[in-house]
Amino acid sequence: MAFVVAVSSLLDGIATGDGEHRWQDHAAAFVVVSAAFLLHQLLVPLPAALGEIVARRVDGRCVQDLMRTTLTEAAVEQLENPRTMDVLSDARAAYTRAALTPGDAVAGVLALLARYTQLGCAVALVSLALHPLAGAVAGLTALVIRFGQRGSLARFSGLMKSLASERRSLIYVRALVSGPGLAKEARVFGLRPWLRELLERDTEHYVRPLWKGRRALLFWPFVRYSLVGLLGGAVVLAMLSFAHDGLSVLQLTVALQATVVLIRFGVYFPESDVPTAYGMNSYTALGEFKEIAGSTSLRTGAPAAPPEGELSFRDVSFRYSPDSPDILRGLDLDLVVGGSTAIVGLNGAGKTTLVKLLARLYEPTGGRIVVDGRDLAQVDARDWQRQVAVVFQDYNRYQFSAADNIGMGAPAHLDDVAALERAAAQAGADTVIDHLPDGARTVLSRDYAGGRELSGGQWQRIALARAYFAIAKGASVLVLDEPTAQLDVRAEAEFFDRFLATTAAVTSVVISHRFSTVRRADRIVVLEHGRVVESGSHDELVALGGRYADMFTLQAQRFQDDATKEAR
Repeated sequence: MAFVVAVSSLLDGIATGDGEHRWQDHAAAFVVVSAAFLLHQLLVPLPAALGEIVARRVDGRCVQDLMRTTLTEAAVEQLENPRTMDVLSDARAAYTRAALTPGDAVAGVLALLARYTQLGCAVALVSLALHPLAGAVAGLTALVIRFGQRGSLARFSGLMKSLASERRSLIYVRALVSGPGLAKEARVFGLRPWLRELLERDTEHYVRPLWKGRRALLFWPFVRYSLVGLLGGAVVLAMLSFAHDGLSVLQLTVALQATVVLIRFGVYFPESDVPTAYGMNSYTALGEFKEIAGSTSLRTGAPAAPPEGELSFRDVSFRYSPDSPDILRGLDLDLVVGGSTAIVGLNGAGKTTLVKLLARLYEPTGGRIVVDGRDLAQVDARDWQRQVAVVFQDYNRYQFSAADNIGMGAPAHLDDVAALERAAAQAGADTVIDHLPDGARTVLSRDYAGGRELSGGQWQRIALARAYFAIAKGASVLVLDEPTAQLDVRAEAEFFDRFLATTAAVTSVVISHRFSTVRRADRIVVLEHGRVVESGSHDELVALGGRYADMFTLQAQRFQDDATKEAR
């Protein structure tokens, strides 16, 4: 606004001056104009720089909230719920740069404040130079247009939120068709035409409602508010036209320039409108996600202690949702504290669900889990989870170094190289690491220079080493869910021999569908249809002649037949 006044003063001086000394007489005004212009140019980058600093801080805080809620506060059952996944996808989209971020919204607010400051100054100038009524009409017109446009954007934002499921599907397909993971199968099966059709279909399902909604929400409001702007601008210009004979050049030029600022205020602001309208979508989704996590997170309680004499499931039932069938039905199971328990059974018997309950990723829907006489539900969930080292059936394969992959079992002790090496040796992963080009510092992925990819069996050994490292650093219960599924029979037998020798005093639970390799466990439990149907040592169960004996004999016969075929 200082530049507007300075230019107007200069023009007024030039227009009213006389004689050959006109420019010299107004040199001071020209200097002021130049200084105002130079100052404006110097300050132009400042709002953008300030907005970037604020945006980074806001986004950093939001990312920390999202990470804490996802990795520690939200119950696993909610992370597997489709509605929660839609909300989480919208919360994450901003930080993968698939959408505007809350930081962008805050930066947009700063830019919008600058615009409203210009509006206030322009209204003041028009009021002083022309008439207060003209300033009021111009200011009111600009505000009506602005609120109308903001309202349309807000309604369109609501439409976008309603398409969360379609958007998540489209994001997945886009990532799938543009990533390297599909390259081999796309070539072998000729998937590109099908994937192209899939991408086009999912894109159309998402954008067609947006196109239709955009026309309905933005077109006619734009027309109406454009007419308001035309009417308000015409009124101000008419007042200016009628009053121009009584105005000085200074007043006329100030009023004209300020009126132009007011008219421009009613248009779209790229630096603030979209960021402030849509940048908060992910923040709203994050807030909704945190509410879900707060309503379903596992309860806190007393500090956890290693089991000393009892770790039991008592009449435990569990179902994944109210309308799904029971996976476990009145399960009674005593685990061997300080010894090994093997749980065997056919697929769907409830073995993996049992592991999730033991790790308190879920709560039983009936019955209770008891540790030394105390209900596990009364123990702090996070504290208990530090007592449990688990190798899940779908364990993670991190694109980090081999040392980091093992050390994540107890990340506070990553610098304990000797313990890492012992854990690797216990799992048989030391031979894997020895063949890596940079040893334990090698990144386990070909996506990085010098990195190496491992086979399924080698990855399994790394995952086992991670669990052993957790045990070495304080965990007291070791749970392995199909730990040798990708090992051959001989390697599996070797693993269990080493496993039982190195975990003699550890409470361990091994889940397997192979009966022959768990025969040395202290107790073997046969799970069927969510219940324990047999329990005892290998010799006891074979002598019983029940389910275990039948399945053991069947598997032994199959391996014998395979060996005979190989001998031929």
